[in-house]
Amino acid sequence: MHDLSAFSLTGKIAVVTGASRGIGAAIATGLQDAGATVFGLSRSGTAPQGVTAIACDLSDDKAIESAFHTVAAQGGRIDVLVNAAGISLPAQSAESELARFRATIATDLTGVYATILAAHPLLKNAGSAAIINLTSINSVRGFPGNPGYVAAKAGLAGLTRALASDFAPDGIRVNALAPGYVATEMTAKSFADPVMHEARRRHTMLGRWGQPADMVGAAIFLASPASSYLTGQEIFVDGGWTTKGLAISSDSKS
Repeated sequence: MHDLSAFSLTGKIAVVTGASRGIGAAIATGLQDAGATVFGLSRSGTAPQGVTAIACDLSDDKAIESAFHTVAAQGGRIDVLVNAAGISLPAQSAESELARFRATIATDLTGVYATILAAHPLLKNAGSAAIINLTSINSVRGFPGNPGYVAAKAGLAGLTRALASDFAPDGIRVNALAPGYVATEMTAKSFADPVMHEARRRHTMLGRWGQPADMVGAAIFLASPASSYLTGQEIFVDGGWTTKGLAISSDSKS
């Protein structure tokens, strides 16, 4: 018999950003199902049923500080912080491309760091805590048309490693969860386009797009004592996208 209690989050306090939809909502629900009390931060101020919703814009430092004051009043500590909030802005004119880049970095990288800094005292109070940053296959692969998003995710992977080193003396582990192509509002355009959908499906070893629920198991693992000797790592939950080499057609084996 294997003892699975190490995967339990019973009695833990978790904060998930971007909890109103997509991957953030799925992880917030999953952590709750594993026993945690979950606070969900989002710009809309909405969260899944049972998750305490807090309105927070990650590009606003004061809003972040206010959100964590609210969390602090509930328990004085945070055991798990999941940074799932992120934006991917549409292409603009050449004149506004730099503004698009800056806005993406402000939320997807700087906003995450601001969130971590605001949460740090509460994470330290827990004695043993976990931070999970949602990166992407974009952190290690070049994708066209959205340099700010690619740069932000690569930067977040680097930040994960840096903070794993900085926060280890505080008993805080810092890891990243990197999704592949997942069917969310952010990827709705390519998911709905038959050609784009099929190209992405075929590039995935497991032959399908991911769903938000596919991220939950890895998130629970990274949040729980089961991963107590794991820090500074980026786990790719991408159906095999980043490791796929030669594409083999269905009618050929060579």
